[in-house]
Amino acid sequence: MNREDDFDRGVRNRRAILGDAWVERSLGEANAFNAEFQSLITRHAWHDIWSRPGLDATTRRLMVLAMTMAQGRWEEFQLHCRAAVRAGVAIEPIRETLMQGAIYCGVPSANTAFKLALEILRDEGVALPARALTAGHRVAQHHTFSLPQLHVTVQGQGRPVVLSHALGLDVGMWDAAAQALAASGFEVLRYDHRGQGGSAAFHDPFTLDDLVDDAARVIREWGRGPVAFVGLSMGGMVGQGLALHYPELVSRLVLANTLARYAPEAAAGWQQRIEKVRAGGLAAIADMVVERYLSPAFRASHPDAERWLRTTLLRNDPDSYIETCRAVAALDWEARLPALRAPTLVLAGALDIGAPPEAGRRIAERVPDARFELLPEASHLSVMESPQAFLAAVRGFLDAP
Repeated sequence: MNREDDFDRGVRNRRAILGDAWVERSLGEANAFNAEFQSLITRHAWHDIWSRPGLDATTRRLMVLAMTMAQGRWEEFQLHCRAAVRAGVAIEPIRETLMQGAIYCGVPSANTAFKLALEILRDEGVALPARALTAGHRVAQHHTFSLPQLHVTVQGQGRPVVLSHALGLDVGMWDAAAQALAASGFEVLRYDHRGQGGSAAFHDPFTLDDLVDDAARVIREWGRGPVAFVGLSMGGMVGQGLALHYPELVSRLVLANTLARYAPEAAAGWQQRIEKVRAGGLAAIADMVVERYLSPAFRASHPDAERWLRTTLLRNDPDSYIETCRAVAALDWEARLPALRAPTLVLAGALDIGAPPEAGRRIAERVPDARFELLPEASHLSVMESPQAFLAAVRGFLDAP
């Protein structure tokens, strides 16, 4: 090992990518006919190419999947796909590679690739939540007729529930919760706030009242009001305004990980965030948002959730994000909360630094007959960190007489 040559270095990379068993078999079964070929690919492919610094190993893995899919080299596709899954490559980038291939390689190739990848995922014990496309289960995608256009999804059948997301995220934040509620007898609508997710970018100044009006027009276009409105973080700020301005549209209200008012000293923090985005885009605040939204322990044990959060945040239009920050920074519902009449549940995460439990208790104390529940293992995105506790609290509240 003190005098490694290019073959040794290539073997090291080959083991790291494909696993020891495959490499031992390939090298151990070499013979007088193919030994030179095995040496060639080990030195050239696995050292000269896989050792190049320009791309990380995960990107190279995904490129190989795309290329073998394009060429119909299904034995190599299976080999590299299985190796990627065993190495911990997340399902989402594998899926997106195959989806991209459906356009550039053709649907028949994508069909085979998905079939083989599914077999590998099942063989490797990867849990794949059901997402049926039958009536009552399919997630229907819409946009509002009114402007600015807002992206809307609807699924399930039963009592109407609206889910409203946090700043910088989108309807995907609610995927698991929406599926669970739809399976429990609810018709679930989710929507992306203006300038975020699949909704139209919006660069002109707007206010929190405008976001409240957006929620009202979504419900009115849906035609299912009054609804149970579940808002988390910014969604909870919108929910408070909706219940105050449009009480006829809200039957029950869940306010999760949110505040009713920012202290005056918070203005400097919002301005600093705005300046960072203006200077460096969303990437300039991505680490801060991730650390604020998810606890360190959860991020360590759920790298896929952190990856989704970061990717979703970075897809935002920077100017729209800045205008949303300005709107949210002006939050001040607190003095009006005693006038709120909808039955209300306030949820807080014990680990939340963005909307600490004290903020939730202040809301519950001011809203008549509001209930307060603390989720002991949750940070800001409690629906992701403590999904079972979150859903149990929400369903118990929605089912209460």
